[in-house]
Amino acid sequence: MTSAVEMVRMVRDGQVTSVQLVTACLDKIEAENDQLKAWAHIDREAALARAGEMDYIRLTGRPMGALHGVPVGVKDIVDTRAFPTEYGTPVMSGRQPDHDARVIAQLLDAGAIIIGKTVTTPFAFLDPSATRNPHNIAFSPGGSSSGSAAAVAAGHVPIAIGSQTNGSVIRPASYCGVFGFKPTSGILPRTGVLQTSQTLDQLGVFSLYLEDTALLADVLAMYDPADTASYPWPRPHMLSGVQEDVPIEPNFVWLEMPYFGTLDDDARKGMNEVIDALGGQIEVIDAEQSFKDMPEAHKIIQDYEISRNLEWALRDHEDQLFDKFADMLRRGTKISDEDYQEALKFRTAMIGYFAAFFKDYDAILTPSSSGQATKFDDGTGDPIFCTYWTLCGLPCVTLPILTSGEGMPVGVQLVGNREEDNRLMRSARWMLNKLSAPLDEHDGTSETGERSGL
Repeated sequence: MTSAVEMVRMVRDGQVTSVQLVTACLDKIEAENDQLKAWAHIDREAALARAGEMDYIRLTGRPMGALHGVPVGVKDIVDTRAFPTEYGTPVMSGRQPDHDARVIAQLLDAGAIIIGKTVTTPFAFLDPSATRNPHNIAFSPGGSSSGSAAAVAAGHVPIAIGSQTNGSVIRPASYCGVFGFKPTSGILPRTGVLQTSQTLDQLGVFSLYLEDTALLADVLAMYDPADTASYPWPRPHMLSGVQEDVPIEPNFVWLEMPYFGTLDDDARKGMNEVIDALGGQIEVIDAEQSFKDMPEAHKIIQDYEISRNLEWALRDHEDQLFDKFADMLRRGTKISDEDYQEALKFRTAMIGYFAAFFKDYDAILTPSSSGQATKFDDGTGDPIFCTYWTLCGLPCVTLPILTSGEGMPVGVQLVGNREEDNRLMRSARWMLNKLSAPLDEHDGTSETGERSGL
C-alpha cells in the first residue's frame, strides 16, 4: 500500500482523488473483513461523501490538511459522533456518543477520512476479540488494538489509531508485522477515550511506514486541558525526527531483563543478529535484578484504577463479562490506598531514573514481544515486553524487522526518553538504514518500507 505521506502528495498534485483512495480501501475491506474481522463499524456512504468534500476543497484551492483525503481506522474505544463506540463488548452495544474525542477532532481538522471503527478486545483488556492475524488466520493479531493492527497489516487503511495501557500497541504491531508507535504519555490527548487507568492509558498509532507513524502522531498531538496527563508546552515534532540525519551515530543499550527467559528461540536469534549488526553502537548490560519491582507496580496501579473506573460494569453487567476481566475488577477493589500511593511514588522514581539514564543512551533496544504471534485459541499474548516502558510513559516504537521460522513477523522495539520522541524516531530511522544491507540479503525492504526479515 502507498504511504499516507505519499497519498497526501498525490491528492495535492491531482494524481489521485480521495474518493479513489477511499473506494479502494472500502472494496478491500468488503472483500476480506468477513474472514479477518478487523472492523466493528463501517459507513461506506459517509466515507465517500467526506472524501468527495475533500476533493472539492482541493479543486477550489482552499486550505488542505496534513492528512488531506487519507483513509484512517480508529479503535472502537475512541468516541465518534458518526459511529457507535461500543468498547468491544455487548455491554455497550448501541452506544452512540454525542461528541467526538479530541483525537477525532484532530483527524477531521487535518482532512482525514475516518473509514470506520476497528475491533478492540472487550474493554481494551486481555480477553481476545474475533480479529484474526492477516499473515495467517490461525494466529492472533494480539490485543487490545487487534483490529487497528490487523487492518493496517492487511492494507485496508494506511494508518490507524490504537491505545496501550500495558502492551496494546507494540505487541499487536509486532504480531502483525507493522510499525507501531506509542508516544510519550501526555503528547496525545485522551479526552473522549475509554478510561481504564488514568495513569497508564496512552494512545498510539499503526502504519506500514515509519514516516507515517510520525505524521499521524504529529497530527494528533496537542495540549488537552481536560486530560490530567497532558502537558502545557510544545511537543516534539516526530516527522522531523524521521526525516533528519543523526548529528552523530546513536548509542543503543540492550538491557538483559528478567523476563527474557520467555523469548522464543527465533526471536532470541534474531535479536542477537541485530545486536551483532549494530556492533560498536550498542552496549549490553545485565539488568536481571535492577527493575524487578516494576511489573508489580504496574499491576497495582492498573488494577486499582480500572476497578474504580469500571466498577459499574461489574455491578450491573457481571454476567456479560469475561471471567478474567471480572476477576481483575474484583482484585482491584482489595488494593489499599496506601499500596496504590506507594506504587505511584515508585513510578515517579523510575521516571526520574530513566531521565538520567538516557543522558548516556539514545534508545534502549529490546524485543517487542516474546516472539511470533500466539495461536488464535491461546489468547492475545504476554504484554510483559512493554510493561516497564508503559509504566514510565516512555516513547516506544516497534520496527517490523524479523521473521520467525514459520514465516510470521516479529518486531524489534526501541524505547526512548520522555518528550524526546523526535530523537527516538531519528534513531529508529538510523537503525533501519544501518540494517538495510543485511536485510536486503534476506529479501527484506528498505529503510522506509514494510516488514523485513533477518
